[in-house]
Amino acid sequence: MSELVTGDAVVLGLRPAKLPSRALALVIDLVAVGTVFVLVSIGLAIATVTLDEAAMAAVAVATFLLVLVGVPIAVETLSHGRSLGKLACGLRVVRDDGGPIRFRHALVRGAMGVVEILATLGAVAAIASLVSARGRRLGDVFAGTLVVRERVPAGRAAAVPPPPPWLVGRFAGLDLSAVPDDLWLAVRQYLTRMHQLDAGVGRAMSERLAGELAARTGVPAPAGVPAAAFLAAVVNERQTRDARRVFAAAPAAAASLPHPAPLPHHAPPAHPVQASHPGSAQVAPARAVGRDGAAADSGAEAVRPSTGGFAPPA
Repeated sequence: MSELVTGDAVVLGLRPAKLPSRALALVIDLVAVGTVFVLVSIGLAIATVTLDEAAMAAVAVATFLLVLVGVPIAVETLSHGRSLGKLACGLRVVRDDGGPIRFRHALVRGAMGVVEILATLGAVAAIASLVSARGRRLGDVFAGTLVVRERVPAGRAAAVPPPPPWLVGRFAGLDLSAVPDDLWLAVRQYLTRMHQLDAGVGRAMSERLAGELAARTGVPAPAGVPAAAFLAAVVNERQTRDARRVFAAAPAAAASLPHPAPLPHHAPPAHPVQASHPGSAQVAPARAVGRDGAAADSGAEAVRPSTGGFAPPA
């Protein structure tokens, strides 16, 4: 999959998760947490059989809060937004700015989940997700989070948009040898998806990537040049250099290929085929002739002149 990754290893530009996938992930989480809650409740009921009713009620409330509320909060905090159900469905909880969630985000989501999921059997959460354009429930709205899809169908790779014409060739002398591949990947992903991002998030992302690129090359972005245009111009310069190297290496690669072996030379037949029709030239096997015109002792016969008027030179 092609995705834009921030410095906190969070994917940007992915589609928000819709209600069906979120509902499936929630069902998986509730089954897992409910199983743990039942097992813990049975164990505590056996262990606290000698306590009075008030103590048992306090233990039951504590178990409810710790398991049904605390466990999801802890899991989302430690996994940076990936619970068991979200991991199975390819979902993840991120902040509105694309960063990973922290404990306070998970706490707000978990506290609101008690009201809109457990208390109302998910009815409030479902209505809020249907109304929201990005499928957010109330916990996401108050926590400032968003559930996105991490696994998307692989599509055709988008082309990097060209830089403004007045920036083409301006960075021909820029040293790009110290720029790592992961930074190139992040820049390309941003350029191919910058129109899909929120304006504020995209501007902050372009400025951060331009700063990292300038730190690697040792040359800051020119004054007055937008960060996105600077990134596009530098990527265009790298593509131009790659194309030049490919074209320069093509003749050398062709020269290094093994040449085909020459075709074997076939000598004429020792006994020419006699013409089948009358009047054609009949050539007999030649006999070596010395300088004095005498035939050499090679056992060969002399050349007979043909009937067509052609005689071999003396």
